[in-house]
Amino acid sequence: MPSSTVENYLKAILRLSDGGASEELVPIGKIATALSLTPGTVTTMMKHLAKGGYLEYWPRKGVILTPSGVGAAVQVLRRHRLIELFLVEVMHLDWAHVHEEAEVLEHVLSDRLVERIDEMLGRPAHDPHGDPIPDVNGVVREDDLRKLSECGPGRYQVVRVARDEPEFLSWLQSQGLRPGIKVEVVARDPLAGIVEIRVAGVTESIRMGEAVAGVLGVRK
Repeated sequence: MPSSTVENYLKAILRLSDGGASEELVPIGKIATALSLTPGTVTTMMKHLAKGGYLEYWPRKGVILTPSGVGAAVQVLRRHRLIELFLVEVMHLDWAHVHEEAEVLEHVLSDRLVERIDEMLGRPAHDPHGDPIPDVNGVVREDDLRKLSECGPGRYQVVRVARDEPEFLSWLQSQGLRPGIKVEVVARDPLAGIVEIRVAGVTESIRMGEAVAGVLGVRK
């Protein structure tokens, strides 16, 4: 199993490469920013990961994960998302505060324990924030979602939240917004960058900026 440091790098690169779907090189600067490290530190690690077969590295251009690197990164995501769901469903922790706990536990749980958690939870498809959980073979079943910020008037179901800051998730919960909730887009003002929605069963509407609405993945 790769070290926790290697896993964090691979996971960050996977996220920056659109889940491994993008064929474009990921710049060293973006990786450094994502991990709060200096470009020099990241460059040294990229050379190390390239030797390990996890990625291909082009000096002063960027990197791209190899199939081995994608596979290792996806398994980290699988552990992380299963742990988050376990902490919410079994340990009854608040969904707004499980990300940081999972960041630690994802590096220490064995594959056997992760498989038992998956079995205990009934082979779930999504974590508490609506992100798809890769199966044991690393297959990720992505949902066909739209950003709420791009939706016209109508009724939708919130499926995914693409931010994990505790303060933001707590605010969403205070507004009655989380995966599984149905909402109605009452109005959208692209010029002002404002989306007005109403949560199902609630009379009062909520006005939010497109930056907030853009992290809510929805479907009809």
